[in-house]
Formats: sequence, structure tokens, C-alpha cells
Amino acid sequence: MWRYLVGGVAALLMAGAGVMIWSGLASRDSRIPAPPAAVMAPVAAVAPAAVEMPDPPQATEKTREEKRFSRADHDKDGKIELAEFLQARRRNFDKLDANHDGRLSFDEYAAKAEVKFAGADADKSGALSAAEFATTRVVRKSKPRCPPAQAAAPASVGADDDAN
Repeated sequence: MWRYLVGGVAALLMAGAGVMIWSGLASRDSRIPAPPAAVMAPVAAVAPAAVEMPDPPQATEKTREEKRFSRADHDKDGKIELAEFLQARRRNFDKLDANHDGRLSFDEYAAKAEVKFAGADADKSGALSAAEFATTRVVRKSKPRCPPAQAAAPASVGADDDAN
């Protein structure tokens, strides 16, 4: 409870300091003299030309759904037929159907999971400990938000490091 009280007092102190700084800056503005009209006239004549910019090029508007539709429409006829819609599912089914008999048994369905379990069972006990189970987690690929520091550094910096 005392943390909330201390946080509230700190917030009030910061707000009070902000008001004092703001009011101090507002009173200081009246002391600044206005610029002479002779100085401002050339700037006013140049400013409209500097602000005017040409229109940017127009990009094609393709939403995520349009892109997804385009990927699914394999024959590009503007329609997705049932065969096109099921094509990816058939391909995935064929990967799982090991004996290619058109039927998916549980053993075929679970084959990848059994291989993953056997790889994670380091002590070959037939059961996974917490540490062994942790190795089975799905690792998702994430896009880096910014380039690594080494890639962004100039080449001459790296050459100096290698010389040491």
C-alpha cells in the first residue's frame, strides 16, 4: 500500500514541477522582441516555393486479403475453385501419408511427433523430464526489428578490431 502512496506523491510533485516550468516559460515569451519586418519579407517570399512539393508516386493498393486470394488462385482466373482451395491440404496430406494408400492411420499421423519425442528423450527412459520437454518447444522465426550493430558499423571499424 505504501508504494501506491509514494507513487501518488511523486506524481503530484512531478505535475507541480511541470506547471511551474510551464508558467515560467510562458511569462518569458513576452520579453522576446518581434523580428524586424525587413528581415521577414525575404523569408515570406521564399517560403511558399520551398513548401510546394510534387505529388508522390501512387502505389498499387493490394490488401492482405487480395494478396492471399492471388496466392490461392493458381490459374489466375479470378475464382478459387474447390481443387485450388484444397491443393495445399492435399499436398500436406500426401506428406503425412507414408505408404500412399490414401488413408491416414494414426501411426502415419503421429510419426513426426514420435521422432520429436525420441530426439528429446536424452536418457532414453521413455518419459520426458521438464528439461527434456523444454527442448520440444516450437521455435518461431521472428523478423529482426533493427539491423545488428556489427552489420551497421562501417567496414574500417571492423578492420581496426582485427588488427588488435
